[in-house]
Amino acid sequence: MNNFNTPKGRIVFEHEREDLAKVVQVVMERDDTNIAGGNISFKVTDNNTGKEYIIMTPTMMSEAYLGHLTPEQILVVEPHTRKIIAGEGNLTREINMHEAVYDANPDIRCVFHSHAKNAMFWATSGLNMPNITEATQKVGFIETLPFEPNCSEPLAELVAQNIAKIGDKAIPHMYLLNSHGVLITTGGKGVDGLTALHSALAIVDTVEWNADIAFKQTLMQKLGLLDGYYSKGTKIGTLEDMEEGKPIYNRAKAAVSGD
Repeated sequence: MNNFNTPKGRIVFEHEREDLAKVVQVVMERDDTNIAGGNISFKVTDNNTGKEYIIMTPTMMSEAYLGHLTPEQILVVEPHTRKIIAGEGNLTREINMHEAVYDANPDIRCVFHSHAKNAMFWATSGLNMPNITEATQKVGFIETLPFEPNCSEPLAELVAQNIAKIGDKAIPHMYLLNSHGVLITTGGKGVDGLTALHSALAIVDTVEWNADIAFKQTLMQKLGLLDGYYSKGTKIGTLEDMEEGKPIYNRAKAAVSGD
């Protein structure tokens, strides 16, 4: 059955599903997640009907499929009914968190959850990550949310409440999920899902560098070689600020991204 006027012999939302399959492989290769996986989704619109769908990775994308997915395995999901319109895999239980985020801010076009190696240090410690690199400045405050079990409704509700609370700052934004991983939200008015997906990939990659650098600046303070956290030549916080949970990030106007 094909209600999308897809050319004969082609699959529904082929380009979008092919791109997400490639992104999953890149994420695995760069240690932006581990074998426990994570899940990634973005929203698309059917040009014929104007109806929105969620393009999403199947459950067990890393453990069962080793991060090597075909476009046919990527799911096309009807929001809220959770009906799989196309795709060979099974739907992750964490669809509840993705739907809750999209409902909390309809301008979000991509929800990116992974278990990035260096960011996981900050997430498991319960500490907020100092945001000190130029490339990650646009993300702002990188906060670790209180612990809730993975795939649970309390986790979905916690994330949605925080997304709603920060409003426009949710695009782009990154939360650390205590002991669970990272959650990145991207998009904006008029932004297509694929652009939002690529933006989220860039954020997880650059924040991984920031996580390592922030850790080293923390050690340098403990050794007495630095008197605080530095970003773009400016002292933006101290070890005491970090221990007290205060936001540490460069509040100056962010530069235009790209080199």
